[in-house]
Amino acid sequence: MDIRQLRYFIAIAEEKNITAAAKRLHMSQPPLSIQLKQMEEELGVILVERNGKKIELTDKGKVLYRHALNIIHSFEEVKNELQETDEGKKGNLSIGINTLSVPDFPGWIEEFHSLFPLVYIRVVQNDSAYLTELVKQRSIELALIRLPLQNNDVNYLPLYNEPFLFVSRNKAQGSITFEEISNVPLILPSTEGLGSYTIIHEAFTKAQLPLNVVCECSDMKVLMELVSAGVGATIMPQSVYQSYSEPEFNAREIENSTLTSSVGIIWLRQHYLSKPAENFIELLKKRLTGV
Repeated sequence: MDIRQLRYFIAIAEEKNITAAAKRLHMSQPPLSIQLKQMEEELGVILVERNGKKIELTDKGKVLYRHALNIIHSFEEVKNELQETDEGKKGNLSIGINTLSVPDFPGWIEEFHSLFPLVYIRVVQNDSAYLTELVKQRSIELALIRLPLQNNDVNYLPLYNEPFLFVSRNKAQGSITFEEISNVPLILPSTEGLGSYTIIHEAFTKAQLPLNVVCECSDMKVLMELVSAGVGATIMPQSVYQSYSEPEFNAREIENSTLTSSVGIIWLRQHYLSKPAENFIELLKKRLTGV
């Protein structure tokens, strides 16, 4: 089995369909099916189960997929190291961004691309916990996440803090207190154990007030649709509200609130970091210091 076949298998595993995988790989379906059969014969195991056009990995297929990701990423690291005699002007930058949005991100990427136009950039969007796991698995090098982060395997650089706002369909004006919020049905962004969810719960616990949580949702577009439908109100970082703001929504400051959301960038501790990734981190550090 070679690197090419591992790439084939990763595409099959992620697309869950031979035709879609072949299209992604820019090849025809029959040769890809033959390659899959050859891999199974060489390894002496069944890697996938077919249910009509859909493909699911067997337990052995999941093991191969996990190792294939690590092998491919290690191979890409070797390629990057060999290419970086040009001070990081070539190579790949794989970066994750939190689903809750980082409004400054397009500007950061635009600046990075203007400085290093030959670097290929891959962006993955998901929640903070999943992105942290991708960094640990070396599927991506960097991730912009919502802090706090309880993980000793990664380094992080805090970027900025911002307040949380109370958002609803109610057109009431002025600020709102924790006491008033505790009586309102709430839809919480993120899910239990993740940054924003934890920050909100800890703040109300400290204030010795209950939360009337009726729903949790990690997809902000869906969350705002639920607020619009009248399922409940929500509490979210200011920049996220600005990204999803519509005329029917009303945002209010929270009185005497220590509720703040922190955004940071993380990378794997004690592990090789590509020159493009180092350059991106340095760009953010310069943005922070204003140099």
